Amino acid sequence: MKIATFNINGIKARISALSDWLADAEPDVVLLQEIKSVDENFPRSHFEDMGYSVETHGQKSFNGVAILSKLPLEDVTRGLPGDDKDEQARWIEATVVGDVAVRLCGLYLPNGNPAPGPKFDYKLAWMARMRDHAQALLATEEPVLMAGDYNVIPQDEDAARPEAWAEDALARPESRAAFRRILNLGFTEAFRAVNQAPENYSFWDYQAGAWNRNDGIRIDHLLLSPQCADLLIDCRIDKDVRGREKPSDHVPVWVELAA
Repeated sequence: MKIATFNINGIKARISALSDWLADAEPDVVLLQEIKSVDENFPRSHFEDMGYSVETHGQKSFNGVAILSKLPLEDVTRGLPGDDKDEQARWIEATVVGDVAVRLCGLYLPNGNPAPGPKFDYKLAWMARMRDHAQALLATEEPVLMAGDYNVIPQDEDAARPEAWAEDALARPESRAAFRRILNLGFTEAFRAVNQAPENYSFWDYQAGAWNRNDGIRIDHLLLSPQCADLLIDCRIDKDVRGREKPSDHVPVWVELAA
């Protein structure tokens, strides 16, 4: 089973780029972030014609997450538990059924800038809620995969110029500590489990020629529960997608599971 995460930065603007990548990469499941669309305006039929079932949790103009799947999806839920007043569309969850059933969580974690400030407080509170929910998911002892745009640079080697991000919400010590608290529950960070090399990034800003200079950061992650980590075969970043026509500023990251 090939499962990818991809922040597409607007489904309307990126439908061709996404479709071309789907045709090339042939993932079984894709967790999308920043669809920037309400549910009823998502181009569902287009992706259904490509063989994918579609589940969305949309929001007008920004945020929004979705799942595209060639495999059956069960028990789809929307929204991160823990705050009934949180209206931002950042979490979607479903069980995908292959040879093994895997609980998938697609997430778009808050950016948090400017930091310090209310947006950074929201980010840290959201991550605390995520940790609580992750702990509950672990208690099921089922394969669980939490993937998406985490808006966290875990370590300095995950940025081409770490000094430029030192005070940014993506790399502040509080963000990194919150990420580690989730990871240390017992999750495996899939990419680093198979590749420890530096200069592997998943995001390049549109400004200042960042792509041409490989001035990137790695903020798109896939965390696997112990039962899911046992199924891990490979994890890679499809870097070349960033150099295509009308790209997102993120690229897909995918895992292959024996499931």
